[in-house]
Amino acid sequence: MALGAPIVLRDGSRVRIRQGHSSDKELLLRGFERLSDESRYRRFLAPMPELSEAMVRDLIDVDHHDHEAIVALNAETGEGIGVARYVRHANRPDTAEVAVTVLDDWHRRGLGTLLLEVTGARARKEGITNFSGLMLASNREMMDVFESLGPVRVVDRELSTVEIEMPIPEVGVSPGLRKLLRVAARHDVAVPLAGRDGMPRPAPRA
Repeated sequence: MALGAPIVLRDGSRVRIRQGHSSDKELLLRGFERLSDESRYRRFLAPMPELSEAMVRDLIDVDHHDHEAIVALNAETGEGIGVARYVRHANRPDTAEVAVTVLDDWHRRGLGTLLLEVTGARARKEGITNFSGLMLASNREMMDVFESLGPVRVVDRELSTVEIEMPIPEVGVSPGLRKLLRVAARHDVAVPLAGRDGMPRPAPRA
């Protein structure tokens, strides 16, 4: 898939996918303003009425190696409509924490899966073979779903969150990752770029 080329989603919507840049601050802020309170909570595991300057700096400080961001743009307006990113674990260079955020009015069009697929391909090129995520786990139903995802390992359980890990497939998006996105759209589940305090984790530096 060529980054920057127009892509048609399953409902006929046209988007463009590109790597994120440090100049994306205003694009990020406009997109954040369009997220519902529920989507913000799922993304950051905490109420998030606004982004601090420090959080914005962390989110746009990508180096395309340890920290990558893949941005989706509305092909007609050029506005940001979604982003997926990974941050490599400092002590486990083959594993990265992954996050996917799509604006509420672009849900259920296949955009989240597309972003995750492109991000997975970029991660593989940088030597990353596993994605991890910290998720809300507020009821038994969701825990049953996590445990049925296939090649998913529950790394840790703490309070109301579950940290999982799954391998990145050689091509495309695995059934487990696809199912995880569907569950995230229906329940209090997130795959956030966040530590246990809800704050973003900066990309490690060499």
